[in-house]
Amino acid sequence: MIAKLFMVLIFISWLYWLVALLLVFDFFRPDRPNHCDFMPPVSILKPVKGLDFQAYQNFASFCQQDYPEYEVLFGVADPDDPVIPIIERLKRDFPVHRIRLFITQPSGTNRKASLLQHLEEQTLYETLVVSDSDMRVTPNYLQRVVAPLADARVGLVTSPYLGAEALNLTAGLEALHMGVTFLPSIVVARKVIDMRFAMGASVTLRRRDLARIGGFAALADYLADDYQLGARIAGLGLKVRLSDYVMSCFLGATRFQDQWEREVRWMRCSHISRMLEYPGLLISFTTLLSLVLVLLLGFAPESRWILEMSLIMRWLVAWLISGRLGDHESRRWLIWLPLRDVLSALTWIVGGLGRRVAWRGEEFVLQLDGRMKPAPSQEKQSVWWLRFPH
Repeated sequence: MIAKLFMVLIFISWLYWLVALLLVFDFFRPDRPNHCDFMPPVSILKPVKGLDFQAYQNFASFCQQDYPEYEVLFGVADPDDPVIPIIERLKRDFPVHRIRLFITQPSGTNRKASLLQHLEEQTLYETLVVSDSDMRVTPNYLQRVVAPLADARVGLVTSPYLGAEALNLTAGLEALHMGVTFLPSIVVARKVIDMRFAMGASVTLRRRDLARIGGFAALADYLADDYQLGARIAGLGLKVRLSDYVMSCFLGATRFQDQWEREVRWMRCSHISRMLEYPGLLISFTTLLSLVLVLLLGFAPESRWILEMSLIMRWLVAWLISGRLGDHESRRWLIWLPLRDVLSALTWIVGGLGRRVAWRGEEFVLQLDGRMKPAPSQEKQSVWWLRFPH
């Protein structure tokens, strides 16, 4: 009976990936119009902490936009942060742009949202673009992500992202997750369920709409600030729009522990924020479902055939999706996709079983409403790969 259930789940999983493939091909059409005359002045907000891989090049890409009027505001919490000289260099290298740096102490548990609250108070313009510090863009980025706001019914625009320049295996596995696992799932979510969330890679919205939900101050104690932002904007009766502009996240060389903690944090964000949808992610774990079936049937020939078909399905779909997106990094690491799929399933399991998260060197405990509080030091785990709460 259990084996039959797994066979049904695997069949549904195959259908899921075929639907994801079709939706990705439909959404990222090369003939989509990507120019609009709607180009209001923009304030770009970038909360930063520490030095990401190629931080200067990432920041500089936001200062090289083919856009008539915009400013860039950086927010840092630590006056000794090593990123500050990088930002000062930007100000010297791009004197024609209004680049400003603010050093301020966070007012809430979520440092990023707290920094954004302070930055928003300093902005000059009505249209805001928020982007994570490890993202890099092309000169048409602002044009593409601002254009949907020409429709007054759209309240927020968010962008997917791909990994780039993965210099070791763990970074390659992260690039695979971004390109051929997470991104297709976002495109499916956009089509199948009402999109009420945002992604921190890029968020574009109006200041007046932000003010209606209480500003970034209302998000200052939530871990999933991007989810909260999208959900609250949607709660105003406005649309959350997924942009077809794809950001680039430059990875460099990463450590497995950091990657594991980051992905478990993402899963726990999803679990707390979208508890009813979270179990549905099971149908995306084709490889793990097939491996479990092989074990249940004692390596029977039919179970091995199903596993082989599952691997072929995942590799083929990933190859086609990465080709459609021009995702060379995922293509380069594609041989490792079965391992990537198993890791994704494991982070899903672990993410649903605990509430402790590690974020930029600090540990927090998630509350049921999505808020977080610093983890008591006496409760910190010595075994980093479990991180279950007591």
